[in-house]
This record gives sequence, structure tokens and C-alpha cells, in this order.
Amino acid sequence: MAQKVGVSEATVSRVLNGKPGVSDSTRQAVLSALDVLGYERPTQLRGERARLVGLVLPELQNPIFPAFAEVVGGALAQQGLTPVLCTQTKGGVSEADYVALLLQQQVSGVVFAGGLYAQAAAPHDHYRQLADRNIPVVLINAAIGELGFPTVSCDDTVAVEQAWRHLASLGHERIGLVLGPEDHMPSRRKLAAARAAAQALGTELDDADVVRAMFSLEGGQAAATRLLERGITGIVCASDPLALGAVRAVRRRGLSVPEDVSVVGYDDSAFMNCTEPPLTTVRQPIEAMGRAAVELLTVQIGGSAVPGEELLFEPELVVRGSTAQAPRAGTAAG
Repeated sequence: MAQKVGVSEATVSRVLNGKPGVSDSTRQAVLSALDVLGYERPTQLRGERARLVGLVLPELQNPIFPAFAEVVGGALAQQGLTPVLCTQTKGGVSEADYVALLLQQQVSGVVFAGGLYAQAAAPHDHYRQLADRNIPVVLINAAIGELGFPTVSCDDTVAVEQAWRHLASLGHERIGLVLGPEDHMPSRRKLAAARAAAQALGTELDDADVVRAMFSLEGGQAAATRLLERGITGIVCASDPLALGAVRAVRRRGLSVPEDVSVVGYDDSAFMNCTEPPLTTVRQPIEAMGRAAVELLTVQIGGSAVPGEELLFEPELVVRGSTAQAPRAGTAAG
């Protein structure tokens, strides 16, 4: 422990035994090292929260989550806070298990990105545990209404409006939607926005032109295959991996993107400009969102209240090579 912090063993001993004669910064450094190395704090020191912040992500395969982790982790470090990355894996540690672990570690706060708070039918008891203990929490992207935590979101409504208008401007009349599960709050918002966008253009969005999928490339491929069977020529997807799956589905049918079918993603995660064709997508402003999340968290850690309403950030349509003029009648995917 002394070696890790760069102090003498006697200094570590004084901190662990609550003795005077140690500066606040050194005392905090020793306590943080204790937390990072996984040791329990001595009972008399447990009332003081660690300078650790949990960063809970659903996965790392979708590049948008490592991108959020990089931004949030960097902003936390600038505030003298150490991020503890908690990533769920299928059949592994659950979100509730991670929360229990973080509470044991006496964390100062928790940032969630893409967690169970976005799913209406999921268990939410572990969030209430955090609220009951007054642990500062910030959520990234749309949450169910009753949790009451400050939330930083990309505006799903604007994102879908941008994508829909783009495809309509290219002459697409048969536009389909690939979303996440029915209880997924951002997907609910995107569906409402798509219906409104279709109506604004004088059409209706048929229920059969909305397909739900797990957030993966394979899920996107299966969903897009169903849309292609209905003659859809423009596909709006709720994530970039879903969009890449849609591109694969188009090719498996012997068709081309964008000549026969146009595809729009969502996120603008890493390397989407390197795909073939480069993916047209709606960019989440992750830098601004991540920094705002950390600011909301540090204000709470400092003992001040923050507004409970959701902060909405404007997305940006990034037009690349996966969208083009709709095919002429008789050449559409059917």
C-alpha cells in the first residue's frame, strides 16, 4: 500500500488507524489506493465515501459504450475521481450485482449508460437502493419516468426526424424502422417520432414496417430481412450495429446499398466512416453528453441539488455513402 501511494508504511498506518499528522491529500490518496486495490476500509473510516465512481455499461461490443467510457472516465479523472468500469456480460455479473459491489466500496456516485433503467419491464430495485442511500447518480439516455435521477439524453425525436426527412428527400416512400425491444424507452421515443415524421409527409407508418430486434448485428440482419420482404427501400435503425446488420441483409438478397436500399444508423460510433459503404448515421454528441453527466454528478457529490428534468442534446445527421436516391419503380427491393 505504501509503495502504491509513494509514502512510508508509518504514514499508511496513521491513516488506517485514524491518527493525526497526515495531510488531507495524503489521507485521501491512501484511502483511494485502499479502494482501488480492493481492501475493505477500517470500520472507523467507512463513513467517508471513496473518491471512486461506478461507470456501469451494458456491453463493450457496441463501440458507442467504450466511447462514452472514455469521455466520462477522462472527465472524472480531471475532477480527482477514479472511474470503476462495470460491464455486464451474458450469464455474468448483473447490474444489480455491480450496484451491490459499488455500495460495498463506498463509491461517491454512479454513472449508468444504456442500463436497465431504459427498460420498463426490467427490475429496478437496485436503483431504489442507490436513491435510499442518497448516492449521487446520473443516467445517460432515456429512462423510465419514476426513477427521478438526473438524465442526460440525445434527443431521439430530432434524430428520427433528421433520418426520415433525409430518406424522404431522396424519394423514398417505403421507409421501415428497426428498433430495440418494445419496453426500451429510447426506442419508444423513436417510434413516436417516426409516426409523426411520416404523418408530416402525408403518409402513415404501417405497424408491419416497424421491426424490433436485440441490439446486435445479427438482430439488425434478421429485422431488415423482414422489411426487405415488404419492399422497403429505406431503413432507419436505432443503432449502428443494427444498421450494419441491415446492410448485410440487403447484400444477402443480392441487392446493393445504396443503389437498391438506403440504410441510416444511429450513434456515429467508431469506424462507421470506414465501413463499405461508409454509413450514413445520426451522431450522438457523446463528448458534450459525457461531460454534462460528470458535471451533474460532481455537483451532487459536492452536496448541491441538481435539476431533476432531462437534459436533451441535439444529434447531427452525418450523410455518407449508405443512402442515395430511391430506386425507380420496378427496380425496388421486393
